[in-house]
Amino acid sequence: MEKERLAAFVDAVIAIIITIMVLELKVPHEPTLQALMQMGPIFISYVLSFIYLGIYWNNHHHFFQLARRVNGAVLWANIHLLFWLSLVPFATAWMGENHFAPVPMAVYGVSLLMPAIAWYIMQTLVIRMLGQDSDFARAIGRDFKGKASPFLYAAGIASAFVSPWLSGGLYVLVAAMWLIPDRRMERAVEAKKP
Repeated sequence: MEKERLAAFVDAVIAIIITIMVLELKVPHEPTLQALMQMGPIFISYVLSFIYLGIYWNNHHHFFQLARRVNGAVLWANIHLLFWLSLVPFATAWMGENHFAPVPMAVYGVSLLMPAIAWYIMQTLVIRMLGQDSDFARAIGRDFKGKASPFLYAAGIASAFVSPWLSGGLYVLVAAMWLIPDRRMERAVEAKKP
């Protein structure tokens, strides 16, 4: 099967998810700095989630530059990933509206953990489809960040009930980890060009 339709669908769904999140940013009813400052937690939540969605979109783009085709299992794994990403706006809004309270912080962590698991499943299926000796599998390598992220999310979920700030710090740490450019896929794609 061709991968272009899958990529176009992912682009559209992530654009819709971001649109839903930005629509949750309500304009303050009072023209004061204090009214704007009260929006701080909501805006911070939005920024963090926007970064995460950008990371997923960027990685998905690189991911499927090497995976030259997809099969039914990969299509369903991709839908599974998009399902979990579609819940990010809810968790983002709840966390921001409740000023990083423990339960919303934990739920936000779950909204980050589940796409990470879905990503791992999709990655595993692509490797199975292309083979362990494929350029794709070699580019993935040991995948330290991919394996460490779910553990850090789980730690963030647990720590939300002890210290929501520690929990948030762990979520920011994972985002920062992924913002550091990962050139594995780019190098592999460049190596394949004539």
